[in-house]
Amino acid sequence: MMDTKPLHPLHQIAETPSHRLLLKQWLKDEELILHRIALKETQLDTTRREITQLYYLFFIFQSTLLLLLYCTVSGAPPESSFLCKRYWIPSICSLVSSLGLIWAIRYKSDNESHLQKLLERELEDSSMLTKCVEELKKKGLDFDLVNEVDAFRRAKSLRVESKVVRKWSGRDFVSLFFITVSCLVLGLVKVIVCS
Repeated sequence: MMDTKPLHPLHQIAETPSHRLLLKQWLKDEELILHRIALKETQLDTTRREITQLYYLFFIFQSTLLLLLYCTVSGAPPESSFLCKRYWIPSICSLVSSLGLIWAIRYKSDNESHLQKLLERELEDSSMLTKCVEELKKKGLDFDLVNEVDAFRRAKSLRVESKVVRKWSGRDFVSLFFITVSCLVLGLVKVIVCS
């Protein structure tokens, strides 16, 4: 007599249309989530690259402004007080452009933070779905479709994002640093033009 050996859980799933359909759907969802994760990572890298470019642009602009002012003032006669009376014109140009660049850096930093949260959420979804797929593959027909699928949906819908009390962050220090540099440049403009 031959003992009937229990079928492997994947054979059980293949023979049951509801389990097979669920497995196919979850595998398809898993692929879509992985595609979204790759897309979010690409967007995050692009945003970080843009932030770095804005940092470079800020320092290139400030150094170019100071260099042009120095070259202009060094060619003017020493007793010219006209330039000293009009030092506020390059100061205003520097201040407005600095504030614009600081705003752009801050905007991109907030965008980066938002993308990071979305990526973390997608990674959570991927992890949860992978666990469910593994559980289905492991249990086969013992996988209770009603309870397990409901538990998965409940876990996904009940996910609560914790609202952290906002304190000083790295982005705040970066903004503060650029504002300080802008104020120093304003002081340097007066020193260069009036000396």
